Amino acid sequence: MAKILVSDDDASLCTTISGWLALEHHNVESVHDGHDALEHLKVSEYDVIILDIGLPGLSGLEVLKELRTSGLTTPVIILTGKTSVDDVEKGFEAGADDYLRKPFHGKELMARIRALLRRPQSLIGNVLSFGNLVLDRENYKVTKDGHSINLLPKEFALLEFFMRHPNRVFAPEALLNRVWASDSDATIEAVTTCIKRLRQKIDEQGKPSLICTVRGAGYRLQEGDPE
Repeated sequence: MAKILVSDDDASLCTTISGWLALEHHNVESVHDGHDALEHLKVSEYDVIILDIGLPGLSGLEVLKELRTSGLTTPVIILTGKTSVDDVEKGFEAGADDYLRKPFHGKELMARIRALLRRPQSLIGNVLSFGNLVLDRENYKVTKDGHSINLLPKEFALLEFFMRHPNRVFAPEALLNRVWASDSDATIEAVTTCIKRLRQKIDEQGKPSLICTVRGAGYRLQEGDPE
């Protein structure tokens, strides 16, 4: 399972791409303009970014140049409805890893994503650690004190998000937008229920929960007693 950001001003295309990615159990977030794409990239890490050249606000090329200037090495596939070789060349010069011309088939996109995911990742590690927890993204495995924990897909995605942002407080609405972004019918209650189940699986009996509740603000992954 990979975490993928889809950036295209065509909401229908974003929905279609998200559906293709969901079939392969990827965690997908989608945005429709360049400014939103940059905001997401400031707070989250992704395995692959799918970026339309013709984004409003900031163009896809501007977003891509900003990413590479900041040192982000996440693989980027650019989408373009243009046929000019110059546009594709500009994309590669800005730091794109691959490109697709619209319209394209879902199988082609999936094949290109799989190829990019097979590349060594120097920036985004496949193994995350926090306290006695180890999360292996590539093998979809979580262990506590060396013993495997069976997590449902959303529990895994939520724990990964928390482990990427330890000691930061996230409101339920923020978690809903980040982890449940592709589920249009998801609710705050779904977040609460998932956190409850996750706590039962990762916490030590008799000790404070690793996912502490910050009254009036949200939830935070931390070790030790809550403040």
